[in-house]
Amino acid sequence: MMKVFLMFPDRDFDPEEALPPNAADLVQDLELETLFEAMAQGDEFLYTVARQVVLSSIQDIDVLHYRQGILRDCLNNPEVIRRLYQVPMEFLERKRSQWLWISTRYANPSSILNSAVHMLEASLDLLRTLREIADSNIDRFHSMGFRRFFNMLQEELDDAYLSKVEGHIKSLKFPEGALIRAQLGRGNEGTCYVLCKPNSAGRSWLQRVFSNKSPTYSFTLHPRDEFGARALAELRDRGIVKAASAVARAADHIESFFNMMRLELAFYLGCLNLRERLVSLSEPLVMPEITPPNPSRLTCRELYDISLALTMQRQIVSNDVNADGKDLILITGPNQGGKTTFLRSVGLAQLMMQSGMFVAARSFRSNLCTGIFTHFKREEDKTMESGKFVEELRRMSAIVDHLTPHALILFNESFAATNEREGSEVARQIVSALIEKRIKVFFVTHFYEFAHSFHEMGKQNVYFLRAQRLEDQRRTFKMIEGKPLKTSFGVDLFQKVFRTPFFQAP
Repeated sequence: MMKVFLMFPDRDFDPEEALPPNAADLVQDLELETLFEAMAQGDEFLYTVARQVVLSSIQDIDVLHYRQGILRDCLNNPEVIRRLYQVPMEFLERKRSQWLWISTRYANPSSILNSAVHMLEASLDLLRTLREIADSNIDRFHSMGFRRFFNMLQEELDDAYLSKVEGHIKSLKFPEGALIRAQLGRGNEGTCYVLCKPNSAGRSWLQRVFSNKSPTYSFTLHPRDEFGARALAELRDRGIVKAASAVARAADHIESFFNMMRLELAFYLGCLNLRERLVSLSEPLVMPEITPPNPSRLTCRELYDISLALTMQRQIVSNDVNADGKDLILITGPNQGGKTTFLRSVGLAQLMMQSGMFVAARSFRSNLCTGIFTHFKREEDKTMESGKFVEELRRMSAIVDHLTPHALILFNESFAATNEREGSEVARQIVSALIEKRIKVFFVTHFYEFAHSFHEMGKQNVYFLRAQRLEDQRRTFKMIEGKPLKTSFGVDLFQKVFRTPFFQAP
């Protein structure tokens, strides 16, 4: 049996696997559409695979290391990967253009056999191409996944096997007619129909001419004898039914192999497309270091929002963070200082890491999370049946139903739809309960009371970041370690928009 196994070491990738219930929120809050489109480059199939893989978020370190090794090989040999991907694409094109299809539901054995033989014939040279690619490139690949894949191609598709398949294909076209053996059963009805090899199989023309011929009994149908032809066809179908079933299974296996090869290579092809886009922007990429769920870790250098870089089509501001051992990272600072962008960069990096991808940073190390969730503020929606604050609490309740220890949740100005005192108290109680249950929390907030209350506690597992603001009011969009401030510097925005000093009443 030929298996691809380029996504998991022991099973096929399932494109129909159910996505997590918060997938839509992740796509909206982290602007994942931009990432998927960059991976797809206009190819709908690549888009679908990229979306499925990224949102599925693997929680097995061994599987992620397995994918990372395969992705390294892909990044080092992009031309080989694109050539491999073209093989199943060529098969699909031949199937479409030549109307190659096997239907075992209503078709008779002759139709099934003919369709299966033609499908095998159309795939024979493609199988040879795969073997040639494996022979020529196996020494350039070092991952467990690709070494196993190439070794499988060399063993399963050796010259002897391919020649044997080619011979069977020629025989199953029955150039000399189908030789069928049968016995008489009750009522002199035929039974035990068996397809036999032709009498001339394996003999030279000289042997066929001078060999002793056994007596034969034959009859010839009149060209217009439709009933006789139909009866003869039925006899033929009885004789070839087992062969048709076996050949159809072989053709189905080849087709399934090509389909799975296309499916699993599509993810890595999407990674290559994304890498090309980011390299053109001179943005760094790195294979992340994955650590177990406990203890909590996050250390990164030059981490940036990959979706923003792709949208802006230029290099953007990146951040360095060392939050190892921290369960709560509170992010405060001036308006429009880059806090939300930084929060998205963390979520994107964690999702990409847990799909087996590289991440948008110079270096990145993080613990594995059992789930990734977002709770971002929403704009006013006319369809809402209740207030924004109630809607925020409902979304929070839905998230809690799916949280498990060592999950990650990103809050962006949550519970800001009420006054500061009430919002701060709600946020404090929710966050305290989360970190008590070993949930890793990032929280962007303008609530000074909320942030200051955690700062006063002086807990070692809380880390404070602040969006940097220079003395001349300029934002650097850098996150620096620093305690919460009482102001979000909204006056800066007033003066920037209205170009006039802000005067407070005495």
